Amino acid sequence: MSIVLYHHPFSRAAGVVWMLEELGVPYELRFVDIMQGAQKSAELLALNPMGKLPVLVDGDAVVTESAAIGLYLADRYSLGRLAPRPDDPARATYLRWSLFAPSVIEPGSLAKAAHWEFKPSQAGWGDHESMLRAMESAVTGREFLLGDHFSMADVIFGGTLRYMLRFNMLETRPAFVAYSDRLGARPALQRSEARNLAVAKERGLDT
Repeated sequence: MSIVLYHHPFSRAAGVVWMLEELGVPYELRFVDIMQGAQKSAELLALNPMGKLPVLVDGDAVVTESAAIGLYLADRYSLGRLAPRPDDPARATYLRWSLFAPSVIEPGSLAKAAHWEFKPSQAGWGDHESMLRAMESAVTGREFLLGDHFSMADVIFGGTLRYMLRFNMLETRPAFVAYSDRLGARPALQRSEARNLAVAKERGLDT
């Protein structure tokens, strides 16, 4: 087993468990007590100077940032299935929505919640309503982001969407809810949720 995920069930590493379950590859979860600041330990800082989770180690490769981890894993372990091949036109859409999640949805939602004042033309995420319309366009009239074909982009984009719906950080538009429900029916997602819950119980975090 070469894949090690530095993990806490209440961190973004929880979503990487879904990625790994979709791949069906063996992996080890290495618990990091973020409540005690263990993510700032010398060991973790050597892997990720940001001192944050997730951190994935695959042999000699070290990957941080959830979207980067997803793209890396899909290319390495599921090229042609969870990741379109480089010569497949669908890869353009795949990359577009994979990067839209951390580049637009996350900062755009934070800006809205925190009532930031800025000119949309000067922010990479633009204005909130345009962001929502773009998200709707991505999931309306198709099963997944690439049509009938599920991909790692759905884990990255869809994971962000599901998290924000759960914590009322995003409008519950019908297209969002329907897409979230489709993702929630995936066995790999259900397995990942069970595994994250098991770690939380084991560590006494579920009380």
